Amino acid sequence: MKKWFIILAWIGATLNMAAQEPTIEARIDSMQMLIGEQVHLTLSVAVKDGQQVVFPFFQRTQMLTPGVEVLEMTEVDTTHIDNDMMRLSCTYTLTSFEDTIYYLPPMKVMVDGKQYDSKNLALKVLTMEVDTLHPEQFFPPKDVQDNPFQWSDWSGMFWMSCLLLLLAVLAYYVYTRVRDNKSIVPPIKFIRKALPHQKAMKEIEKIKEQRMTASENQKEYYTRLTDTLRVYLEERFGFNAMEMTSDEIIDRLNQEEDKSKLDELTELFRTADLVKFAKHEALINENDRNLANAIAFIDSTKREDVPAVEQIKPQLTKEQQMNRRTRVVGIVLLGFMALVGVAIVAYIIWQLYSLLG
Repeated sequence: MKKWFIILAWIGATLNMAAQEPTIEARIDSMQMLIGEQVHLTLSVAVKDGQQVVFPFFQRTQMLTPGVEVLEMTEVDTTHIDNDMMRLSCTYTLTSFEDTIYYLPPMKVMVDGKQYDSKNLALKVLTMEVDTLHPEQFFPPKDVQDNPFQWSDWSGMFWMSCLLLLLAVLAYYVYTRVRDNKSIVPPIKFIRKALPHQKAMKEIEKIKEQRMTASENQKEYYTRLTDTLRVYLEERFGFNAMEMTSDEIIDRLNQEEDKSKLDELTELFRTADLVKFAKHEALINENDRNLANAIAFIDSTKREDVPAVEQIKPQLTKEQQMNRRTRVVGIVLLGFMALVGVAIVAYIIWQLYSLLG
């Protein structure tokens, strides 16, 4: 009985020690490759948490075995599994440039300073078949091939180009209309005009130069003198003196001026009415006195603070106003079409850059 107990204890201790031994696994993603291609060898180790593991380290282009180079190795990846165990793995990229079958020796892993080996692997490297019987049929590498044409890639640019062309035709039509419909901006005229008293005195000077006070045609003299005064009164005081009688003019002036200034003017108009309508013949000194009274009245009532420049704004006809509105609308429409055209061109350039870039 004691013997069997010893055997079972030994078996249990052996199994426990075996369960605690690290597990080393090596696998390769392809057992064969063409010359110059690459394969990946993955080395993984299952150990208890906290154990120190050191994977074999290779420099770039260092030989794993003669004829097989190590191009790179990845960082160690750690994965925790059950029962306080963890799996660490590292991947090596291999290549070869000689066609043969290679024996890949076991990978050596250090766990807590103790070395463990993986199983050995094999790699078959194949070469490209070369037609040595027909060397003249050797063809150089093919050039870069264009992608096949797809309407969906170009349809947007095509329709946008059509829209841009249509917009250009419409813009040209609007431009010709705006060009032919020249701008109607009538200039504002500034006319320098003589003041009322200046015009009246100029007319009186003509009467004096023609010596009409001594003329036998007194009716013409008083008609010209009173008409000169009526025009002056109309421009100076703003009432229609040309259509008023002498008494109406005097009554109207009584509302504007001092009555003392109107005595001589009243005598002048009454004398003029007698000469024109009653065939009265005035003396020469009376004619001179009435002329002097007219000059004195003008001089006492004149205004020199009135602007001597008159601003005249010409009025547009209905047709000219319509043409002006049409031109403004055309200019605004041209600006809008220009902005849309720039946006379409930017879109087409961006699409071309995306397809050909």
